[in-house]
Amino acid sequence: MTETTHTHSAAPPPGDGAKTRSPEYRLAQNALRGLRHDLFEDAFAYRPLPRRRTDGPFVRRLPGRLRSSAEHLPHALVGAIALLTLCAGALGGGLPGGNVLALLAGLLCALPVLATLVRPVGAFWLSLAVTPVVAVLNGSGAEWPWMPGAFVCHLAVLIVVALRTRPRTAAWMWVLTAAYALLSDIVFGGSYYYTNSGPMMVTSAFALLVVSFRHVRHTAQQEVTAQQTVTAHERSRRTLLEERTTIARELHDVVAHHMSVVAIQAEAAPYRVENPPPELERAFATIRENAVAALTELRRVLGVVRAEDYEAPDAPQPTLADLDSLLANVRDAGLDVEKVVTGAVRELPQGVELSAYRIVQEALSNSLRHAPGASARVEIGYVLGGLGLRVVNGPAPQPHLVKPSPGAGHGITGMRERVTMLNGEMTAGPADDGGYEIAVFLPVGSADGDEA
Repeated sequence: MTETTHTHSAAPPPGDGAKTRSPEYRLAQNALRGLRHDLFEDAFAYRPLPRRRTDGPFVRRLPGRLRSSAEHLPHALVGAIALLTLCAGALGGGLPGGNVLALLAGLLCALPVLATLVRPVGAFWLSLAVTPVVAVLNGSGAEWPWMPGAFVCHLAVLIVVALRTRPRTAAWMWVLTAAYALLSDIVFGGSYYYTNSGPMMVTSAFALLVVSFRHVRHTAQQEVTAQQTVTAHERSRRTLLEERTTIARELHDVVAHHMSVVAIQAEAAPYRVENPPPELERAFATIRENAVAALTELRRVLGVVRAEDYEAPDAPQPTLADLDSLLANVRDAGLDVEKVVTGAVRELPQGVELSAYRIVQEALSNSLRHAPGASARVEIGYVLGGLGLRVVNGPAPQPHLVKPSPGAGHGITGMRERVTMLNGEMTAGPADDGGYEIAVFLPVGSADGDEA
């Protein structure tokens, strides 16, 4: 038994007829919409030619007066082209140069060129309108449909308007120029033995292609520059976030360790005293409860920065006491470094010790990368209000077998982030002898202030 199913397609609603159009129809519709937008809508809108930028590599080397005058270079160039068009229109036709009609033809040819300064699209239509008028004034001219002045005028208008708009507008202007040339050759060109429509179309096509290529290249350069700026900004943000994540992890380890010790000591303290009073037991119990609550909250807030593949270090975090081993490793890598300690050495908060160690470590790494073969000096000053660090390296000897390997500058960013989180101050820049200097101050509260 065979079952046959007949499917009848429903007729489209009256309002959905556009959806059933062919791709060719939609392409033509979009093209006509672009033509209307580029050359018909607000065709004579006021759009003055902007001034030239003076921050270019050539213009900014000029003296002040010439640099300010260079702003009007495009306007002067258009004015010179208009003067050239005036001369071509007045002297290049079949009329004598001193004739009033010859002067009128020259003025009509120069007018569209000047109009490109304020109304570029309107200047194109004005140039098309002037062309047959100039041809009629030069009734005995041998060239058709563009007299010499009209030829220069229309070509100049096409180039200037294409520079001021976009490639699609240039394409539509060329198409309309070709349509005008074809119409004039077929309908009105019978009495002329020579037509210059071919030279006009070839010359204008080549000129508009060059202008369009310049537009595309300039747009591509702007997009690449914008993308490079965004990439550099994102890279800097990512480096900053990575450094903050690392610092948060380290602070999590340091603070969690101390809070755990406080909780354990508060729990064990009552057992170290024989027959402790109830008030003391309650006080230690409150201390332990607060420490455990703070530890839980700390782990809840800071624990989210740990990635799933992050493993806590087995060894304790480094401090300034471990600088000697760091300096020994740096010396083995080829950097001649000395350490100078001033002030009374004392134990500092672990966060300060860790940040100071990391800053010195990164500064010496930068010295190895940027100034191979140079000598460095690490100065550590224990002062009343905190800790001072100064790491300075001399210039790299020339010549040297090991070439510098500049990085992306993220080390300085990481150091500044550490110093900022500790409310410290940092300066980094070239030294007087050609080397590089990093100076840091990390504030440390007094004992009384800590107890308060």
